[in-house]
Amino acid sequence: MRSSPHGRGAGRVVVGLAVPLVLAFGALPVLAAPTPTPISTAPDRQSSTARDGVALLRVVVPDQNGVDRLNSMGVDLAEYTKPVDGGIEVHAVLSPREAQTLRDQGFKVGEAISTPADATRNQAERRSAIESAEEAEAEPDTLTPLRAEWFTSVDDQRFLAVEIKSSAVDAETVLTATWDGGRGTPPGSGGTATMSRFTDAGQYMYHRFNAPLPVEHTPVKVTVTSNKGGSVTVPVVKWLGERRKAPGRHYVSDFVDHYMDPTEVTERITGLASQFPKIAQIVDLPYKTNGYRRAAQAQFGTAAASTLYVTSKAFGSEGGNDVSVALVKPDAASSALSVTVTGKDVVVNLATDASAAVASTARQVVDALNGDAAASALLTASTYRGDAGAGPVAASAAVKLTDDLKAPADIRREPFQMKALRIGKHRDGSKVGVFLYCQEHAREWVTPLVCVEAAERLLRNYAHDPRTKKLVEDLDIFVMPTVNPDGGHYSMYDFNMQRKNMTNRCPPATGDPAARNSWGVDLNRNFSVGSLFDGYSGASSNCTSGTYAGPSELSEPEARNEVWLTRQYPNIKFAMNTHSYGGYFMWPPGAYKVPSRELLPRADFGTENFFWDASGHILSAVQSWRGTAIWPGRTGPVPDVLYSAAGNSADEHWYSRGIIGWDFEVGADLYNKTTGQFEPVGFQPEFAEGHQEAMEFASGQIAILEVARAYAGDDRRPESDLKVTARTPTSATFTFEIDEPANIYYTLDGSRPTLSSPKLTSSGAREGTQRITVTTTTTVRWFAVDVAGNTEGGYRPEGTRDNYQKEKIRLTDPR
Repeated sequence: MRSSPHGRGAGRVVVGLAVPLVLAFGALPVLAAPTPTPISTAPDRQSSTARDGVALLRVVVPDQNGVDRLNSMGVDLAEYTKPVDGGIEVHAVLSPREAQTLRDQGFKVGEAISTPADATRNQAERRSAIESAEEAEAEPDTLTPLRAEWFTSVDDQRFLAVEIKSSAVDAETVLTATWDGGRGTPPGSGGTATMSRFTDAGQYMYHRFNAPLPVEHTPVKVTVTSNKGGSVTVPVVKWLGERRKAPGRHYVSDFVDHYMDPTEVTERITGLASQFPKIAQIVDLPYKTNGYRRAAQAQFGTAAASTLYVTSKAFGSEGGNDVSVALVKPDAASSALSVTVTGKDVVVNLATDASAAVASTARQVVDALNGDAAASALLTASTYRGDAGAGPVAASAAVKLTDDLKAPADIRREPFQMKALRIGKHRDGSKVGVFLYCQEHAREWVTPLVCVEAAERLLRNYAHDPRTKKLVEDLDIFVMPTVNPDGGHYSMYDFNMQRKNMTNRCPPATGDPAARNSWGVDLNRNFSVGSLFDGYSGASSNCTSGTYAGPSELSEPEARNEVWLTRQYPNIKFAMNTHSYGGYFMWPPGAYKVPSRELLPRADFGTENFFWDASGHILSAVQSWRGTAIWPGRTGPVPDVLYSAAGNSADEHWYSRGIIGWDFEVGADLYNKTTGQFEPVGFQPEFAEGHQEAMEFASGQIAILEVARAYAGDDRRPESDLKVTARTPTSATFTFEIDEPANIYYTLDGSRPTLSSPKLTSSGAREGTQRITVTTTTTVRWFAVDVAGNTEGGYRPEGTRDNYQKEKIRLTDPR
């Protein structure tokens, strides 16, 4: 913490420098610190309660001496410093007058970090929170159970997961869960734990355990109590049901034995298509990527003001790596700055002054290179990260420009031909299509293995496994193992944490060689639905951000290839986007706007239940490999369990083309019995773990195909019943029960129900079926339609017959 000769109250002083401080990015002379000259407190901050424009502002000083001088002058500094280009950034509490005084003395005072308006907003939010808490204390809160489940995972360890929503949304609400030890266990064999309050985008969602709790026995029920007085007891049910039966004894699997780069992956699916031509083919996607290639670069200088860098016009692999640049100091005095080019060798003859010292600044050299026709045909020159470039440059021997790419020569540098493997006995568009795609994010090395393994299992088991044969003959399957081949190569050979593709869309201010690992577009933020450009949260306009959305929607060929495939083959009705890591299973919507948390439209009631029902089948298949259970708390619509992801591909395919799509995040946390903690696995675990993840999630992809096949063959009509849940002398509340995921259309006014009638919804996020209340005797007319389009009782909403369901609800029990 800093020390100041002045107090932090009304006696604060502001700036009075006897010697002006000239700010520049680079080496500065050390000036003697003047004796502090206190002056009277600025009139715009005299009152201890009035704000009058006092704000927290950024100030950049060249070195620690500058920080010490601000302290000695009594400037109100926060306990914060950060090295930046050109010096040290500190944060100061300043009035407008004080800020201007600092500027007049040569200090670089930047933008505000927080302003009086921020304080006013925070105070308003504080008052609102206090009022809500006071209102909540007036009566006990209501607890709504969302989920209470037990499950087993690796090594048959049992776990308990509970989710409860309180009507008291303030942070002072504390929920405590207590559970029994299960049938046949002695008293006291259960447990108790405090639940965590889950919020997202500043809004309360529900309470849960941060991670499932290990339990020795299987609980039967759990009671949750609130410090606000609420209480609820709910049964504990089994998550995922029974594990799937093992495949037939001739079923083969396990076709990957190392991490593969995108070239290997693409060669693998091409080879599979050649080996199984009767049931597989390659689809060449129309948009080639930018390629595993970069412009060649070289940088000269150390201090920012004296630094410049050059970038070849041609990619390094296409001649840019052959360009060289030298900065030469002539022996003569008063020489003029000049540029000479011989072939691809560029020589800058620096200017000298009368004493033969170098007189050329970085900006002058940049302008000379960009202004020379021969040099500018080979390269572009820039100052360092937007600096004015006023510092003198140093001479340098010839430096060969380089793209600095380290992949072996067999990794082609030119634009990549992306491919999809199409699998199916009938590949004519007559069968329901399923799109399995992996590695949108380059660093997720396990994911392409998942797609490859699933493809291998389908093709190599087709001839002798009846279940596989049905999938291949009844579906049209598209497998794209690597959506991001350029980024995948870069992650494998250059920078393992590369997330984005390799296309550099940054301006010169962030185009220097040191920024190369930050270039690229996040492909899973580049789509056109719920995007950054539509105002949704979870993507960035900063080109160096890990979630950079690109300059526009669908700017990247990789994203356009996905859209093209789903448009070219409109029979695609299902999709799975495989990512890592964390062990999630999610579906749309995937984005919202802040601060109101305005979501993309949720899937309707029937589709949402279809997602949930299918998840049980799919996640049981994941569990069948080694016992891994995806947590119920990591299953659901993306914003309910994770965050907002503006412009993601699942939303693109669902909202634009009605494709029912899921997102896998492979790599579930592993429970360590020694520590009693769950441990993350990361993007690139040791291959022994990566192999297990590939195997279990390939099983999950096969299960998605089974869901799609069941959908394709579904001709069964749903059945529903009306259930009255409460009656009083003045009202009755009812809901519907359905034997499969389906939508209910109903009327209360005596009219014939149609597809334009009110539709049953859920009570809320992760809650149960909507309850409907009537206040008079009412005849309810309704019908159900499942996700496959089957209508209850053969009813035709557009027709004239009255073969819909009908029931009269009375306010008193008719019995």
